[in-house]
Amino acid sequence: MKQLAPPSISPPFARYAHGVECPPGARLVVTSGQLALAADGTVPEGAEAQARLCFANCAAILAEAGIGPADVIRINAFVTDRAHMAGYMAARDAWLAGVRRLPASTLVIVTGFTRPEFVVEVEVTAAAL
Repeated sequence: MKQLAPPSISPPFARYAHGVECPPGARLVVTSGQLALAADGTVPEGAEAQARLCFANCAAILAEAGIGPADVIRINAFVTDRAHMAGYMAARDAWLAGVRRLPASTLVIVTGFTRPEFVVEVEVTAAAL
């Protein structure tokens, strides 16, 4: 995988890449959007705690395919308020702490999810050879 950073555009303002190129023959894994729902049915409070659980759920799905966060090429995330951005970004940066090639990433503010207690949703796309 190759991180793309054209010198003709402004660099990313957070810990992500503008683009990622996958070589021919890469195997793709795509998750559904993960909400902060623990296996026991509980939902943690706060954006950062929810985002950490969303990323943990994504990691479990990736592990099922034999890959991990270092293989992620794109993150799509959704929060219900601008105030949740900092907590989400802290969780994302922690999840990517050991990753050298950063994924592309998009964060969108939405009006809500299926239940009002959810404030973050995360989906990832990963590629491995």
